[in-house]
Amino acid sequence: MAIKVHGSVISTAAMRVFACLNEKGLEYEYVPVDMPAGEHKKEPYLSLNPFGQIPAFEDGDLKLFESRAVNQYIAHAYADKGNPLIYQDPKKMAIVSVWMEVEAQKYDPPAAKLAWEVAIKPLFGMSTDDAIAEEQEAKLAKVLDVYEARLAQSKYLGGDSFSLADLNHLPTMSYLMGTHLKAVVDARPHVSSWYADISARPAWQKVVAMKNNQ
Repeated sequence: MAIKVHGSVISTAAMRVFACLNEKGLEYEYVPVDMPAGEHKKEPYLSLNPFGQIPAFEDGDLKLFESRAVNQYIAHAYADKGNPLIYQDPKKMAIVSVWMEVEAQKYDPPAAKLAWEVAIKPLFGMSTDDAIAEEQEAKLAKVLDVYEARLAQSKYLGGDSFSLADLNHLPTMSYLMGTHLKAVVDARPHVSSWYADISARPAWQKVVAMKNNQ
């Protein structure tokens, strides 16, 4: 099997890559990385990701890291496989690219901090920092107000069809929806409907099952 993903099933970044591979119907080998033992901070893992972060990706002799870059590669290299996640039309793709940037630059900073504080830390018996969570919740709410306006006009963030702009949100949002922050999403009906749609996709449900069966 040519494709390998080195990571952890609880990692939002690794889950993002799994979801993309599933959308494309591609077979891949999952190589678990023992993060509690610090395996990602030493060789041989550092030869795959010099920053010591999850995941690392291999497709034959190609080695990549950074989940969003990996997903762009998968979407382009395997454009003819599975479900399309990008547009060939440059103007349509430009809109998808805008919302991919929004996810990475505007949504993910508060969402990732919140996922860590309210969803992931409790899994490890750690205490949530309520001050950080409250501050990040306010920031996330402002971003989701923009999403609510966008999704009132467009079925998906990047246009009329599901794309990487939507997919990249799934890992962090799934963690948040299992906490009190579900109310922040539910208060925005278009965002709520959008999440219900994208999270029901079979490709994502396979990631959820993978995580639950770890």
